[in-house]
Amino acid sequence: MTFTDLNIGKPLNNALTDLGFDTPTPIQEMAYNTILSGRDVVGIAQTGTGKTFAYALPLLRHLKYSEQKHPRILVLVPTRELVVQVVGEFEKLTTYMSVRIKGVYGGTNINTQKQNVYDGSDILVATPGRLLDLALSGVLRLKNIQKLVIDEVDEMLNLGFRVQLTNLLDILPEKRQNLLFSATMTADVNELIDAFFNQPERFTVVPEGTPLDNIHQTVFKVPNFFTKVNLLEHLLKTGESFEKVLVFAESKRLVDRLEEQLTEQFEGEIGVIHSNKSQNYRLRSIERFQDGRLRILIATDIIARGIDFEGISHVINFDTPDYPENYLHRIGRTGRAEAKGNAITFVNEAETCYLEEIESLMNFKIDVMSIPNDVEISDIFTPEEQPNLADKNYLPEPSRKGVKQVKTEKKLKNQKVNKGGSYREKIKAKYKKPKTRGQKPRGKKKR
Repeated sequence: MTFTDLNIGKPLNNALTDLGFDTPTPIQEMAYNTILSGRDVVGIAQTGTGKTFAYALPLLRHLKYSEQKHPRILVLVPTRELVVQVVGEFEKLTTYMSVRIKGVYGGTNINTQKQNVYDGSDILVATPGRLLDLALSGVLRLKNIQKLVIDEVDEMLNLGFRVQLTNLLDILPEKRQNLLFSATMTADVNELIDAFFNQPERFTVVPEGTPLDNIHQTVFKVPNFFTKVNLLEHLLKTGESFEKVLVFAESKRLVDRLEEQLTEQFEGEIGVIHSNKSQNYRLRSIERFQDGRLRILIATDIIARGIDFEGISHVINFDTPDYPENYLHRIGRTGRAEAKGNAITFVNEAETCYLEEIESLMNFKIDVMSIPNDVEISDIFTPEEQPNLADKNYLPEPSRKGVKQVKTEKKLKNQKVNKGGSYREKIKAKYKKPKTRGQKPRGKKKR
């Protein structure tokens, strides 16, 4: 089947031809006619399968020209980077159409965005928090929303947008079409669907947890941070195929520490992304990495969802994610659009249990590689990796064998025994006087 067979219309067909697309992906083919019919839709597909076009094409097919100020289509996404990307995808498809597309997100001047929204839009792409701020300010009115798209809703809930998302769903017009697209499905997402969707049609292209066929996955068992750094340097210096490398680390502090360790060896080749970086810096890093000016991008999971990078040769997990679904999202940045990709994961002893959960979810055993002989095994541990000496159980069990257990018994005179009886009576018998100060002994009164 081709896009022409889907009857997408001449403007959209011309735009797709310019982009070099002629065949829809499975999720695009499955969802197109159902979305056109007006039914609610839930689409589950692994990352890199074209979910954005899957909802954008049918929504644009029925969108007619209008001069009204307030948007008719609302797309909610979890991060600022995704807002920028989804706006860009809509703009690619509307080259031959008169459609106003706007994007709003936090971390930037709200007054500028108020003016931008006030100027009018047909399609609004937004993060939940900033959208709610604009709606409560009165500048943005949501009464004309006919179509709602929630993209990567599980990540929204993970980021703490549950309250904002629920409030938005309550204030949107009841008569609307709801679309949800994601790579994973959780119990919280199902609860949201049951509460706000109307008998949705569900599409699943690839069962959740299936390993990505285009990605070669390997694991290195690495004892600590500095050995991981040494191994990463070795791979980046000796591996000729490491042309465009995305490195994931679990925290902002770890990202900054890793950049500091690698800068000397790879000066001018490294970019960094995490939530403490300004929006302009983050977008500039993504742009430079995308066009090849940066060879290495180190980031937190903030860009593990939805961001469409082209031509990533390797994804390296500097740490093993504690949620197996996050592993799938991370490695899904490579091997996109039927291209081949590579995913390498560093696992220390504490992370072994996470690796087991990942393999269990995928029902797939990842190959374990040996650390090359010329990689130095460091015996230096970071503060986070050092044992907690305040914990009496920090020593491994074998170290406790042979330790003589000394049991100290209380001396006989220190052993208290409750023999019963009245405390007041004991005091009275011993001291021949009342316990309470001020109480007079009984006898003759003095004259």
